[in-house]
Amino acid sequence: MKWSIIQLQKHRDRGLEIDEKVDLTELTTLDNDIRRISPVHVTGRADIRHDQIVFQVKAMGEMIVPCSRTLVDVPYPFEIPLTERFLLKPEEGEFYETEDVHLPEGNVIDLRPILEEAIILEVPMQIFSEEADKYVVQSGNNWAFYEDEEELPEKEKPAVDPRLAELQNFFSSDDE
Repeated sequence: MKWSIIQLQKHRDRGLEIDEKVDLTELTTLDNDIRRISPVHVTGRADIRHDQIVFQVKAMGEMIVPCSRTLVDVPYPFEIPLTERFLLKPEEGEFYETEDVHLPEGNVIDLRPILEEAIILEVPMQIFSEEADKYVVQSGNNWAFYEDEEELPEKEKPAVDPRLAELQNFFSSDDE
């Protein structure tokens, strides 16, 4: 995912079509939540102008992340659209916000670090495996989990404060 500026300038008239598979297995060492990652398929194009290069690409792949409840492996497919702008004239960078543009390193444009960052940001905060529901504990010693108040046994329903008991019939009276 590296190109020299001279190499990209050759594609100025028609743009550069991108269709590559990128091996990003080193992401497993950068982020503990990514256990494995398949080769990432990057497709899209680069539009080359005299002062900037705009990449409009889509990164697709699958990463294996741990289940938030059971820590078993869960496949997580991703599809990330990216639009990245590289300025060829660094002095024009003052007119853009720093998040909007990138500057080439020497005479080389490297899309790989941007792709790695986008994938790390795509890692889900919580994900559950299909087997996780089997391991959900619904009750324990002197406690139980209920979805609705109607499921509560009669003895565990909240008691009405005797001082407020008369207010229960406030709206049901026909004296109005």
